[in-house]
Parts: sequence; structure tokens; C-alpha cells
Amino acid sequence: MRIEEVLSEAQEARIVDAIRAAEARTSGEIRVLLEPDCDGDALARAKKVFAKLGMHRTARRNGVLIYVAFESRTCAIFADEGLFAATEPDFWKREIEAMVARFRAGDVEGGLMHAVADVADVLAAQFPPDAISTADNELSDAISR
Repeated sequence: MRIEEVLSEAQEARIVDAIRAAEARTSGEIRVLLEPDCDGDALARAKKVFAKLGMHRTARRNGVLIYVAFESRTCAIFADEGLFAATEPDFWKREIEAMVARFRAGDVEGGLMHAVADVADVLAAQFPPDAISTADNELSDAISR
């Protein structure tokens, strides 16, 4: 299965728009990565990809990666240390459960949009926008593959 079979161009564009709108409310950064397979633990893979994408280099250590391996039917959300420390422990587990429930119902776009919105709420509360964040988008908003 190819990524294009999971999300249409229009769906992908709506998710990117949601990421941009979310980031306008915070100094944090959100990325979505879709790939076919994950050979091991999804959270370990998300952590590795997080580093590979340079997400740990944000000024406030407040990047979040929403990771989905669609053929492996697994996903994870990895938050950098600045945000992870500022959230309640069950938040990330609940986000994964909500995303997976939508995926199981066949709504990949809805699952990703819900995760982006909820992560944005937490980022906005913990890391409001500032002069640096509104002037410089530190990371791409495009869905990574």
C-alpha cells in the first residue's frame, strides 16, 4: 500500500493547513510522518525519526512528531523534553487511543486532525507564540514520508 492510498492530496493539504493553524497559536512545532512499515516499537522508531528530522533542535525543545506506520498498523507520538515534561503522563496515551479509534473506523484524516488539534492545545497552553516563533517556522509543516 502506498501513502497516496492512505491520504488523498486534498486530505494531506487539509492536515498541513491544520498544522500551520496550530503552529500559529504556539512557539511549538508539529510534524506528521507517514511510512509503510515499522519493524519494531513505534515509539522507538518515532524517537529515531524525530532526531533524524532535526526536531530536537527547536529553540525551546517543544517539537512533537506524530508517527504512523500504516501497513504495520502502529503509531506513536513523540514529544521533545520541553513539552513532555509539561504534560500529564496519560495525555499521550489518550491521544494515541483516540487516533487509533479513528483509524480503525477508516478515518485516517480525522485521526491525524484530532491529534494535531489536541497537541496544538497543549502546545499553546505551555508554549504560547512569541516574536521568534511567529517570525520563523523552525520546521517544515509538510507531511514527511
